[in-house]
Amino acid sequence: MAEGKGLNKNVTLKSELAAFLGVKELPRTEITKRIWDYIKANGLQTKTADGKPENAGKFIVADAKLLPIFKNTNSTSKSGKVTDLRNMSEGQTIDMMQMAAIVSANVE
Repeated sequence: MAEGKGLNKNVTLKSELAAFLGVKELPRTEITKRIWDYIKANGLQTKTADGKPENAGKFIVADAKLLPIFKNTNSTSKSGKVTDLRNMSEGQTIDMMQMAAIVSANVE
C-alpha cells in the first residue's frame, strides 16, 4: 500500500490526542473526522458562543475529554489570527473554524 501524501500522510499525535483517539499516528483528515464524530455523537455543538450543547450550530462545547486537547492550542495563523485556548475550561465553546489550529497544535 502506498504511503499517503499531504493531508493523507500519517502524523504523530501528541499524548493527549493519542489517548483520546487510541492511536499514535493518523492522517490529519482522519484526526479531524474522528474528533467531529465524537462531537456529533455527544451533542457538543451549539448555535451560540455561550450556549448549552444542542447538537447543532457552529460552536463546539468543550467537555472533559476534549478539554485537554483544546488546551494544547496556542497558534497564530498566516493571516495573524491568534488561537490561544490554554486557559479554556469545561463548558466553554470554540468556533468550529478553529478545528484546524487544534489539530495542528496536537500533532508533531
